This record gives sequence, C-alpha cells and structure tokens, in this order.
Amino acid sequence: MIRTPGWTAACATALRSRRGLVLALPSCWLALVIAWELARPPAGADGMVFRIAMCGAFLIAVVWLAAGVRSAAERELRRIRHIAEVAQRALLRPVPARLDGIALAAGQLSVSRGASIGGDLYEAMSTPYGVRVVMGDVRGHGLGAIGAVAAVLGSFREAAYDEPQLAGVLRRLDRALARHLRERCRAEHPASGGAEPERPLGEDFVTVLLLEIRPSGDVYALNCGHPWPYRLGRGAEPLTPGDPLPPLGPFPLPAELPPLCCTRLLPGEALCLYTDGAEDARDGAGRFFALREALTVASRPSPVSPADVVERVRRALLAHTRGRLSDDVALLVLRNDRVRVPAQQAAGAAAGARR
Repeated sequence: MIRTPGWTAACATALRSRRGLVLALPSCWLALVIAWELARPPAGADGMVFRIAMCGAFLIAVVWLAAGVRSAAERELRRIRHIAEVAQRALLRPVPARLDGIALAAGQLSVSRGASIGGDLYEAMSTPYGVRVVMGDVRGHGLGAIGAVAAVLGSFREAAYDEPQLAGVLRRLDRALARHLRERCRAEHPASGGAEPERPLGEDFVTVLLLEIRPSGDVYALNCGHPWPYRLGRGAEPLTPGDPLPPLGPFPLPAELPPLCCTRLLPGEALCLYTDGAEDARDGAGRFFALREALTVASRPSPVSPADVVERVRRALLAHTRGRLSDDVALLVLRNDRVRVPAQQAAGAAAGARR
C-alpha cells in the first residue's frame, strides 16, 4: 500500500479526535464541579456533608482524568512499539532454522534502548551457487546507522541470486552503499548545489564479510575489513585465510576480486560469524570479553547447536558487561548438516547406473 501525505494527515487527525473523545467526558465533569463550587453560596454547618461529597466527586474526576490520559498514552505507546517491531523484523529478518542442509541461528544486541537492531547486519540465503551469507558492521552504532544497513541488505538480497560470482555480489553492495552515501550527503548539505562527490562522507564505511558455502562444504569468502569467523568443532579455531580488503565506502574496490578458500566445513562442524562489538566489549575494570573462550565453552556439546551457542555467548556477554554495551553486537552460527556419501557407496551407485 502506498501511503500518501494526505493519508498520513488523515490518520493523525483521527488519532487526535479519538484522544479528544477519551478526555472530553472527565474534562466536562471536572469543569462542572469547579463551576458549582465557585458559584454556590458558602455552606453552613448543615451543608458540611454535602461539601464533603462534592470534594469526593472532585477527587474522582481528577483521578478519572489522569487515568484517561495515562491509558491513552499507554495505548499509543504499545501501538508505536508494535509498528517499530514489525519494521525492524522486515529490515533484519530472522534467519531460518535450516537452509539447504545448513542449520542456522543468529542474535543481536543493540546499544539503543528500545531498538532490536542497530549498525550490524546479517543475512543468509540459499542460491543456485550455494548458501550465501553476509555479515557487516556500519561505522557507528544505533539508529543512525540503519539507513546504511538497509542499503547493504537490500542490495545483497537481490545480488545473491543474480550474480554467479561472489565478486559481483560485493561490487553490487559497494555501489548500493555509494548511492546511499551520496543521497545522505545531498540531504545533509543542500547548499552544495546538487553536486555529487565521487566518495561522499569519507568517514562513513561498512565492514563486510561475504561467504559462499558450496555443496561440497568448501567455504569461499570476500572480506572487507571485517573480523574472520571462528570454526567450531573441537573448540573454537579462528580462520585467517588472508588479509582483508579495506572496508566499503572510503576506497574503491580493486579490479580483481578472487574469493579466498577459507576452509572445508565437514558435517557437524560450524562457523561463528560476529561483529567486533563482541570482542571489544569491556567489563567495569576495562577487560575485554574473551570471545574465543566463550565460544569454546558454548560449543563443547556435540554436535554443536547454533541456537545454544548464540544464547550462551549472549548471556556471557551481558554478564561480562553487566548489560552496559558500548557497541552493537551480532552473532551468526552455521552448522553443516549435509551428510557425506562414503566413497564405496558412491562407486557402487555409479556402477549400478552403468549397468
């Protein structure tokens, strides 16, 4: 549905009218009580009971008015929260529990009170080229970074299906972010006369990790300034297949973008993608959160449960910081549930097919 300015104004007028009806009756009653007390002559001793009754009625009117105001405000607040939750879920959709033989779980903590999303982003999609995953972190945190999150996620959801090469997906993300930054630059600096700088808002950037999990279990990656993931199986092993590229935004991408082969994910093994807010979280004494140790403890049960890993790390992180985060945190855990066919069975099946 396209919501025009006239439609929005009509909704606002209806909301004000409904709020006026809620407060009209107690307001009228309060005005009548005050007018009666001011207009009638002073009462003698016999009228004391009646005066006390009028004071009680006055008190009831005040309580009624306050309750009406509070009830209307609470209803409006619940409605606004519901709309915000729906919008947030549409932007950062919950990942499916299973995707083409891959079990997934994700979680996020935002430093903005009342917001379930911030400057971190993630998405996983099943495509003809394998399961493709993005994990990113916008410079800054909280609600101010949501515009860049929407630009990158929207581009990924289209490019992951359309681009046969992972490099093509990354270039699409870079172009989408550049358009978003140019639009922001024009909106924040209208006196520029409509000029479009090649790299506007040079201080803004997004770190991005792109993964492609192929049916064989091979994991290929393109990394633009993002932390490499951990491999979970027998403990937590950091993957460092190579040096990452610069983050998206300040610098153009190189002409050649060959994806790096990170690892082969065997059945039952998992990967944990995260944003640097997890490693940078500190306690009251300034000690950093030990993410690797927390992942090792959370992944001890075999097989690794993605949902349990996310929940245990989240609890450990909140306990370490006592709920006072300095940056947004996102976690995404993927476990390979594909069953490898033994070589003898595969050879037997091929021989049967030849017969």
